[in-house]
Amino acid sequence: MNKNSRKRGIVWGALIASVAVLAPASRSGGVPQASSAAAMRADQTSMNQMILVDRTVKAVKYAHRSGSTKIDFKGTDLIGDAKGEAKVDSHRGTIQIKAEFWDMQKPTTFGPEYLTYVLWAISPDGRAMNLGEVLVGGNERSKLEVTTDLQAFAMIVTAEPYYAVRRPSNVVVMDNEIRPDTIGTAEVVDAKYELIDRGGYIPTGYKFDPVVLNAKLPLEFFEARNALRIAQSAGAQQYATSSYDNAAGQMKQADDMAVRDHQNKKTLIATSRLVVQTSEDAREIAVKRMDDERAAAARTADANRLASANAETRSAEALAADALRATADAERKANAAQDSALNAAAGQAQAERDTAAAQQQKLDAQAEADRNRAAAADANQAAKDAQAESANSRMAAANSDQQLQQAVREREELRARLLVQLNAILETRDTARGLVVNMSDVLFDTAKFSLRPAAREKLAKISGIILAYPSLALAIEGNTDSVGGDAYNQQLSENRAGSVRDYLATEGIPSASMTAHGFGKMQPVASNDTAQGRQQNRRVELVVSGEVIGNSVGTGPAAMGVLPLSPRQ
Repeated sequence: MNKNSRKRGIVWGALIASVAVLAPASRSGGVPQASSAAAMRADQTSMNQMILVDRTVKAVKYAHRSGSTKIDFKGTDLIGDAKGEAKVDSHRGTIQIKAEFWDMQKPTTFGPEYLTYVLWAISPDGRAMNLGEVLVGGNERSKLEVTTDLQAFAMIVTAEPYYAVRRPSNVVVMDNEIRPDTIGTAEVVDAKYELIDRGGYIPTGYKFDPVVLNAKLPLEFFEARNALRIAQSAGAQQYATSSYDNAAGQMKQADDMAVRDHQNKKTLIATSRLVVQTSEDAREIAVKRMDDERAAAARTADANRLASANAETRSAEALAADALRATADAERKANAAQDSALNAAAGQAQAERDTAAAQQQKLDAQAEADRNRAAAADANQAAKDAQAESANSRMAAANSDQQLQQAVREREELRARLLVQLNAILETRDTARGLVVNMSDVLFDTAKFSLRPAAREKLAKISGIILAYPSLALAIEGNTDSVGGDAYNQQLSENRAGSVRDYLATEGIPSASMTAHGFGKMQPVASNDTAQGRQQNRRVELVVSGEVIGNSVGTGPAAMGVLPLSPRQ
């Protein structure tokens, strides 16, 4: 999306400034020492618990295919002198933005964790989209060209720890400002959005080591260090071990390149960008898994409370039964005492003594019976209280189950909506692997892998749908008929899948969320003995999946050991 991303070897002039950033990586893989890791866990305030603040900015609804218009940028209180200008071109299916900024300060001015700037698009409902990195040159100026599928949006510039962040910080250095000649000012609305509070990227109590930004090393190298440590502070080393270890290994490669006297700067930049991407993925995985772990712990606690309440109910019922048996025994004793008094009537003197004694025994027994009845009443009340608590616990458990069922229904509804939207563009079917979008052979030039205009138009529409759900994954699979040799068909299927993947990347779909594979003639869906069957077999399928719609890619041919195409294929 950002042309300046090809020039990321730029270092801010001859800057050699001493700043405090996260502790330098060890040579064993870019991971801080154990004492630093312990310090990061000392405070439970982490990336998934940070404070969010609100901010309001003006958004513009740009007319569809209305040509170009201009909008200004104005520095906030953080950089009052900063200025900027953007030319906004509305094309079919996308909006192109050419922006230029000047009089910008170094991002480290706002804190040791901030190493770069990012341009954001903010939709009227507050959704933030990372448009690209704003690299400040030695003359404190920057240019970039980006695109977005949003039609109504505001633009801001924030200081960030690395370029691949997915939510803006509250270090907002510039807002867009509507000009008198801006087309679409009649559609101005207030866009309210969330920001990460300053200091949210640094764990409380973390110890910093002084580090020098070396002008001989690219900025991407220091962004990679930031990204890896922020992922670790978010718990990625424990909750996303595989991804985190992968990022740490990549960081070690970058460290090794950095210490060489004649390192290949392009290779170092590419490796550093890979570290940033892998670290951000690890951080996202860790945050999700910690949320899942907390939800599971809550369900376990509810079950334990229910079991405890049931046990207390059974105990109270047993006490009530014992009290009732004691009352019956007391009543039997009272009856026996009365019989003794009647038998004692044979002798007057003895009868009087016996009667007095019997009456006393009766009074004592009645008192004991009264006490037992009171105890039974207390036990019955305790049993009722325990039953009420048990009912409350069951209700809480039922509410938890309803929430889980609601989440399942929402995934199913989203899956159904996506199926309808995609099917309106290309034939789409719902399978166990995900939503499979079929591109027929007629969308390519005959026996070639170049996309026809109709194919590009349909793919542009599909990309607009996929970009609305960033967590979706896309597997692109090329297939041919049986005409021709195996090697020819395999190469053609790989080239067609790669063409689709490359075009979708230009439409803004992240490369990390796509894979492309070629299967040649190995997966026919019809007989190759007829022309109609061969035409059905010549196809490219897009498998859309992800947890947000209830499943992920992994049951198809891609899970059988078929490697994805390289970017050059």
